[in-house]
Amino acid sequence: MTTPSKVPAADQTLAILAHLATQRGPVPAATIAVALELPRSTVYHLLAVMQERGFVVHLPEERRYGLGIAAFELSSGFSRQQPLARLGRPLVAGLVDRLGESGHLAVLHGRDVLYLVEERAPRRPSLVTDVGVRLPAHLTATGRAMLAELPPAQLRALYPDRAAFESRKPGESDAPDWSYGRLKRVLAEVRTRGWADEEGEVTQGLASAGAPVVDHLGWPAAAIAVTFPDDASRELRESAVAGVREAAATLSRRIRGTR
Repeated sequence: MTTPSKVPAADQTLAILAHLATQRGPVPAATIAVALELPRSTVYHLLAVMQERGFVVHLPEERRYGLGIAAFELSSGFSRQQPLARLGRPLVAGLVDRLGESGHLAVLHGRDVLYLVEERAPRRPSLVTDVGVRLPAHLTATGRAMLAELPPAQLRALYPDRAAFESRKPGESDAPDWSYGRLKRVLAEVRTRGWADEEGEVTQGLASAGAPVVDHLGWPAAAIAVTFPDDASRELRESAVAGVREAAATLSRRIRGTR
């Protein structure tokens, strides 16, 4: 049961902004009122204030409202402050301490993963997954974990043909081995298990296990993974899988995600 807000106007304003953020485009005020079960007069008054402050833009010819530039600036501020990296770093560090293997956190950027956090375990070699490095998402555990959370249409848009499946090494191509059908089969298994893996596809002799971090819309915001020798014991592999799933679920909760 939801606890009534002590500041209803603030709660209603944030609810309107959150609702607009989930829409494909601007919507009528009446639609907002119905969706949020608010009086139309209240919605119009709040929209007028938000419009004045730049958080909402009014399209008079269409009689619709959408997010304004001030809302975009909030998103930019979110990116600048790197909350995912700040919230995720201690979780990754904790994994590294418990397992004695290196860990990392990455986000999806088109068909690549971009690494935001890299924690190397003592006496372990440095990895190619350093902060700022990009790798093809379909080859990595973090990438597969996030790709498995995408809607089918979005996934297909990212991988329209075989040319989209590039290898990690410049000048080489995975086209003979990878296809959209193969990717779908790999991701179906990831969804069933709840975690992703890769064996020697990023670095020969190393394997990784990763799990997705999802936001309040169920969208893949990031993924956490651990990398270990490909001849690691079954016990270590199981501990790594349990660890990344727990860390990813914790980070999802911290960003008010659905898991």
